[in-house]
Amino acid sequence: MDQIAFYQAKLAYEIDSWDVAERQKQGAALLLVDGRSPAAYAAETLPGAINLPHRGITAESTAQLPRDVLLVTFCDGIGCNASTKTALKLAELGFSVKELQGGVDWWKRDGYPTVQGGTCCDINMAADCGCGG
Repeated sequence: MDQIAFYQAKLAYEIDSWDVAERQKQGAALLLVDGRSPAAYAAETLPGAINLPHRGITAESTAQLPRDVLLVTFCDGIGCNASTKTALKLAELGFSVKELQGGVDWWKRDGYPTVQGGTCCDINMAADCGCGG
């Protein structure tokens, strides 16, 4: 793979907070998916995000998700890989997915607001750690 192809591929699968915010301002169809535990989601998440912990992702648990929008997965940040696990599982199920670089941490560093979570998908998770294990 040459250098140009590498960077094109990287941009095809990753997105940063500025690009998410700009797409939201423009009314682009995207859905923020918090792959962390329900406890971490309830404490702090991105506005408009749903909670879909990666451990509970199946065809059945994602049946209600839209297939015609970009799903943007995220977690705490660079020390957590729940966003990667969430993105992989959703991609395996045929969804269009990008992973938010830096997660909640970089979202806040870039000056964007966070909220307490409120829209959980119906997945029962035992783990309370931020990354959902």
